[in-house]
Amino acid sequence: MPEVEFEGKTFTVDEDGFIDSYTNWCQEWVHWVKKEEGIEELNEEHTKVIAVLREYYEKNGIAPMVRILSKVTGFKLKHIYELFPSGPGKGACKMAGLPKPTGCV
Repeated sequence: MPEVEFEGKTFTVDEDGFIDSYTNWCQEWVHWVKKEEGIEELNEEHTKVIAVLREYYEKNGIAPMVRILSKVTGFKLKHIYELFPSGPGKGACKMAGLPKPTGCV
């Protein structure tokens, strides 16, 4: 598996750039994905989406469907795409340290 080095940390990633293990997630990972996604600054809304994704994954072992993510955060899907330009599956789940969701292109 490929590796990514950023801010003194080394991360093993899959072919799509998702971190190899949920337990290896840390703030350095968040900052690397932020840079890769072209997100200038993370705000409270980004943090809320990441927290909801991680909490849901911890309870259920999978990423939530987009409509659940939208309902729990209170953000419309359009807004989630504004926060994470590559989308909730690719960008937000990657930043949250979740595995690539099934059905995610």
